[in-house]
Amino acid sequence: MEKLSISDLHIVLVEPSDTQRKIITTLLLKEKVKEIDPVSTLAEARAAVKSHGADLVVSAMYFEDGTALELLKFIKESDEHSATPFMLVSSENRLSKLEEFKQAGVAAILPKPFEPLHLSRALNASLDLINHDELELELFDVQEVRVLLVDDSKLARNHIRRVLEGMGLKKIREAENGAMALTFIKDEQFDLVVTDYNMPEMDGRELSEFIRFNPDTTHIPIIMVTSEAADSAHMANIQQTGVNALCDKPFEPTEVRAMLAALLSE
Repeated sequence: MEKLSISDLHIVLVEPSDTQRKIITTLLLKEKVKEIDPVSTLAEARAAVKSHGADLVVSAMYFEDGTALELLKFIKESDEHSATPFMLVSSENRLSKLEEFKQAGVAAILPKPFEPLHLSRALNASLDLINHDELELELFDVQEVRVLLVDDSKLARNHIRRVLEGMGLKKIREAENGAMALTFIKDEQFDLVVTDYNMPEMDGRELSEFIRFNPDTTHIPIIMVTSEAADSAHMANIQQTGVNALCDKPFEPTEVRAMLAALLSE
């Protein structure tokens, strides 16, 4: 399959403000995007995605007929459009509101206003989700790498799975929390664990401690995926559990590719 470039993207732009729609459209055109489908409501966005699809959806957060989270879930829960990257553009700064989008697997979150550099990076992150590029490893056949993916959000698991599969990883076992992950670890062998931090029953820290201090599993690399602030009290001593790498949500392919190449080449 031929890889897409930014100029190839068909973008559905969902923005209720005429002024903001024009500003974002102008910035997208400067990035060489040629095909932009601007709409102003969730209903129009759903209709546009249903009728002719999209390579990327760029959306504000609040509309008269709902919020972007409804649109994101509509896309991610659709068999036909679930792989479509979603970029949120919003002046919302409440962490609780943004957390929902991070958990649901957005490709990027841009503030209002944003710099052209931020838009360029977000567009490239979206392209990384679209263009599959198999990871090359010296010590492993990437398709044989056994991954345990642990996250209590199904939408987040779906997003992370798509990123990993786009790099050629095929053997992915999913668990809803640390407790379920432990039942798999006791019966199966894994080459990599990718786990969320905040989960019910057993969180990512507890799971990581078990893996690292159990002689049978201590060798397994662990990537912890979290939307926690890097300097927060929760994350201050997370490295002490033996986590090999911390990855922010949104789960960006470029960052993850570099992590995997380093961890699986040791």
